[in-house]
Amino acid sequence: MHFVTFLHDGIERPGVLVGDEVATLPERFTTMASVVAAEPQARELGPTVPLSSVTLRAPVMPHKNVFCVGRNYLGHAEESARAGGTELKLPSVPTFFTKAPTSIAAPGATLHLSPEVSQKYDWEAELAVVIGKRCRDVHEEDALSVVFGYTCLNDVTARDLQSAHLQWFKGKSLDDACPIGPWIVSADEIPDPQSLRIALRLNGTVKQDGNTASMIFSVAKIIASLSRGMTLEPGDVIATGTPDGVGFARTPPEFLADGDVMDVEIERIGVLRNIVSLQA
Repeated sequence: MHFVTFLHDGIERPGVLVGDEVATLPERFTTMASVVAAEPQARELGPTVPLSSVTLRAPVMPHKNVFCVGRNYLGHAEESARAGGTELKLPSVPTFFTKAPTSIAAPGATLHLSPEVSQKYDWEAELAVVIGKRCRDVHEEDALSVVFGYTCLNDVTARDLQSAHLQWFKGKSLDDACPIGPWIVSADEIPDPQSLRIALRLNGTVKQDGNTASMIFSVAKIIASLSRGMTLEPGDVIATGTPDGVGFARTPPEFLADGDVMDVEIERIGVLRNIVSLQA
């Protein structure tokens, strides 16, 4: 199933994509988090409305920061070390950081990024995992059983802030720096998250073209590591890293400009498109 959050007739609510229409869910489901936490049999479908008549929102708004994994593709780790003039050292455990929930933006939304705050906005196409069960200390072999579904995420990053602050939170958490969507594809439709093509196009030109098979730490390993000693809850979002091809590591470096169109496309999920606005 493809789960969406949509705005129709002034009301925002969760629903399910059915062809070119959106089916509503019972009124007791007011947010996607409530849908994720419910038993599957409770999600009976109601009347439908045309997809063309609704505005898609970010499919889920987690209560916590968005969990992220840095340098989780070998190619990206290599290009980052090369661009920074440092020796490549692969991590022995996932490198976790977070993005503030206020950074989340909708599919199709214009991302209002201030040129007064940063001059070096960058793109990062990522597979995002939506947790479906409250869990802790999950074993790797059981980890995929706690996944509700998968979606696309663009980890927009202010590289100059990332460098200046000597850590990643500020440069990753600006408003509109975390578009998610366009929907959540249920886990049963993606039995193997480690075999998905993932790409980013900038104004139609391919900048990133990779496969989740190249992750250093698999989705299952990420969940097992993150949940060790820490409770994960329904609706929590984990961004699993980006393949090589980001802007700062190019020669010469490339950064987002006003009017740029970014498309994150992940096999079996769809396309997350956003337009950049760099107006003071």
